[in-house]
Amino acid sequence: MVSLFKPIRLFVVACLFGGAGGALGSILGNAAGRTGLYVGGVVGGIVGAVAAAGVARWRRWIDPARTWPTALGGALGFIGAALVATNTLSSPVGPLLSTLLVGTGAVVGARWRRGSG
Repeated sequence: MVSLFKPIRLFVVACLFGGAGGALGSILGNAAGRTGLYVGGVVGGIVGAVAAAGVARWRRWIDPARTWPTALGGALGFIGAALVATNTLSSPVGPLLSTLLVGTGAVVGARWRRGSG
């Protein structure tokens, strides 16, 4: 039963770090104008996804060999979330729920196995 909580923790931390990284990045990027806002948000979210994978490794929620696949999954999830969020800005629901894609991507990345041939 303990192993069930590890992916849940990874999911929550990836969502929080990805969302916070995106928000902080857009705040900092806003100083460079509208383009900086978007670029800063994306870069911040990707950094947050990578940091979440690092936390998951440190807390032993994932095997150390799964760190980069987890980070890549979270980063790809954040890019998907950014696309959803920017296309649903008229409603607060889309941008908020899109953050769930970061956690989903991180969990999928942590569980991804390469084929044996």
